[in-house]
Amino acid sequence: MVSRADRSSLAEWWRTIDRLLLASVLFLMLCGFLLSFAASPAVAERIGVDTYHFVKRHAVFLLPAMVVFVAASALSPRQVRRAAIVLFAISVVLLIATLFIGAEVKGSRRWIALGGFSLQPSEFVKPAFVVVTAWLFAENSRRPDIPGNLFAIILFGIVAALLLAEPDIGQTALIAVVWGVLFFLAGMSWLWIAGLGGLALGGLLTAYSFFPHVAGRIDRFLTGDGDNFQVEAGREAIISGGWLGQGPGEGTVKRIIPDSHADFPLAVAAEEFGIIACLLLVALFAFIVLRGLSHALRERDAYVRLAICGLVSLFAIQSMINMMVNLQLMPAKGMTLPFISYGGSSLISMAVTMGFVMALTRRRPEARGNLPYGFTMRAYTPGN
Repeated sequence: MVSRADRSSLAEWWRTIDRLLLASVLFLMLCGFLLSFAASPAVAERIGVDTYHFVKRHAVFLLPAMVVFVAASALSPRQVRRAAIVLFAISVVLLIATLFIGAEVKGSRRWIALGGFSLQPSEFVKPAFVVVTAWLFAENSRRPDIPGNLFAIILFGIVAALLLAEPDIGQTALIAVVWGVLFFLAGMSWLWIAGLGGLALGGLLTAYSFFPHVAGRIDRFLTGDGDNFQVEAGREAIISGGWLGQGPGEGTVKRIIPDSHADFPLAVAAEEFGIIACLLLVALFAFIVLRGLSHALRERDAYVRLAICGLVSLFAIQSMINMMVNLQLMPAKGMTLPFISYGGSSLISMAVTMGFVMALTRRRPEARGNLPYGFTMRAYTPGN
């Protein structure tokens, strides 16, 4: 316990942080590391590397992710905004560079080599874009002389264009949905809703018409014909696990899933630990999302409220996409399950995302009347 007389930065952070949310995110990170032991060895053996190659790399990325998560959670709302602007600018530059010097994999350029590691800039642009867009929408409401909505539309166009140029339809769709959520929460008129809905439908039809891999995935999902091996194997793994699972290390279907460590960790968890364990994992995701939204509902500052909602929506929608693919409820898409799937860029990006959420949900005096907590709150000045 920290004494109330202790005025150090660490003590202040501990008194103002949402400890339940902190523990939930850290526990989710631990679950991801433990599941890497179940999901990745078969993949490593299949490609001819050390059995625990991906487990070790997951651990290597997990440590800096935890540091980034805790460090980001110590920021003030103003510092979150500044950090997001810097991260957004760097990510956009890297996205542009990726189009020219990035490695081409399966017809897409999404990765760039930096310091011996492969970095996926699209992962880092997401939390930064959400925070900057939330601030622009809030400024548009607070100061009508600043065309925040227009700037937010321009930023979305820039990010969407860069993602489509890779091409990465999935990340583009994810960004578009989260941006739409923010625009709606910022007070979008029904005319805008109808217009953007029409654009979204038009965008889907355009992607279906001009991107063969998108059309192929949708057709395979609707008809069941074609190469559905991975999703079929994922479903078989879930079914074979039953309610209680086959036991740790006893899964057999997982061995034939090509991307079990990245795209189908939920299927592996279901086969070895059972559907009940998966439901508990889903409940943990739901708790984090609802906890974040409950903070947003009590928040008076428009920028902070929108930023929390946007970041939590990003976390929730990405999680839902991965889970729905595992359950064959939507066409296959290589979207990681936050903190569970293997992938350094995804892991650290989500650490930034939830670190920002932790920072924005810390106790502040202006929300004192709305909070049922009895924490001592730090001094606050407008804009901090």
